Amino acid sequence: MDRLTAARVFVEVAERGSLTRTAERLEMSPAMVSRYLAAMEGWVGARLLHRTTRRIGLTDAGEAVLTSCRHLLEIAEDVQHLAGNRNREPEGKLRIATSASFAEAQLTTAIVDFQNLHPRVQVELLATDRAVDLVEDRIDLAVRITNSLDPAVVARPLAQCRSVLCASSRYIERYGRPDSLESLKAHRFITHAFGAGAQYRFRYQGQSVEFPLTGTLFTNETSILRRAVLEGAGVGMLPTYYVGNDLRSGALVRLLPDYAPEPLGIHAVYLSRRHRPLALHHLLEFLVQRFRGELAPWDRDAT
Repeated sequence: MDRLTAARVFVEVAERGSLTRTAERLEMSPAMVSRYLAAMEGWVGARLLHRTTRRIGLTDAGEAVLTSCRHLLEIAEDVQHLAGNRNREPEGKLRIATSASFAEAQLTTAIVDFQNLHPRVQVELLATDRAVDLVEDRIDLAVRITNSLDPAVVARPLAQCRSVLCASSRYIERYGRPDSLESLKAHRFITHAFGAGAQYRFRYQGQSVEFPLTGTLFTNETSILRRAVLEGAGVGMLPTYYVGNDLRSGALVRLLPDYAPEPLGIHAVYLSRRHRPLALHHLLEFLVQRFRGELAPWDRDAT
């Protein structure tokens, strides 16, 4: 039996804690996964896993062998690339997750452009504002907008997410345009239920400034927040990747430009640098090239 495949199966089971999820990830039957695990244990001459009906854990020997297997797979990947793997056409299916607003405004077009270059790559794009579990949801790549990353995952910086405090022209005509934080207190706010929460954070003259607020409408979806602000319901903080056209057209008006909302990082997040699918490797490089720079593409022509 192929020892390299057996090592890959063992590493996947150790990381995912499930024979079923490993079988799905590697596109093989659970019975075949069990046979590869038995072959690994026969090869090293020791029991590698504790298995119960509820969970799978590593034995002491399994902990030691896991490190060696990971190293073996890293070497194998290097050999594949040296043998010309970089020039091979990527193929297969990738499951990608990101927020609905970023998928709509930026990522969908990027993926379509990527598939035009690599038509043999299939993509399943999941749009959700919850932080998906890469293992449980079998996600190959998540694009996350946050300054707090899980240290257990690998994160590749793509760009910065800048936001803008804004209101519609209709709202300003009715309530006036604030010219200071003090005058801002008199206004109505539309807020993201899982975003800024009960306060905004700004940078002003090199200092961090917090502004407490009481919202009149809360939502967990950026598109709803944008729509409410466009309809004149109140002041909102929205990402420039999503409202750039609204700002350029005058539908939304930037408020207090000297107070810059705290930026967030946009990261490509995945489980491991080891034995990445070739399609994932190419997609990562494509996204880095597309979004990188001192300013993200959507901010370069901002007004």
